[in-house]
Amino acid sequence: MPLIRRRVIRTLAFGALACGLGVSRAEAAQCTLTSTSVAFGGYNVFFPVPTDTIGTITYRCNGGAKNVVLTISAGQAGTDSPRTLGGPSNERLVYNLYRDAGRTAVWGSNVSQGAAVADPSNSTDETLTIFGRIPAGQDVRAGTYSDNVSVTLNF
Repeated sequence: MPLIRRRVIRTLAFGALACGLGVSRAEAAQCTLTSTSVAFGGYNVFFPVPTDTIGTITYRCNGGAKNVVLTISAGQAGTDSPRTLGGPSNERLVYNLYRDAGRTAVWGSNVSQGAAVADPSNSTDETLTIFGRIPAGQDVRAGTYSDNVSVTLNF
């Protein structure tokens, strides 16, 4: 019998000032995926350290789902490193999303850069943390910056 791979994909709005990663709970096959807000707040071009934030992705798998990996698309930048937030007059503000608190492991759009789930089939909500960072020293105009990314649950 051939191996069948399933994917749950949700598109999420993401922004720098009033941003949110969010979708309603949706069921597909044996897993559900939801995301909660991630907000950077204001970015100060004169602040000498990066602007950091955290958010979460919540999922639930039932019925023997194995080898689950969550990935996040590159968004409007077309690349995982760096991602960009679009702003006024086509300005871009560089940011990224990471799997670790040290912000060294980019949360990428391919399975090798995703967050692997060790034992996903426990039928309870599980939460993964998203660590966001906007590097310091970017000279951009005041305004609202945003990006749209998709979270994919591969199983």
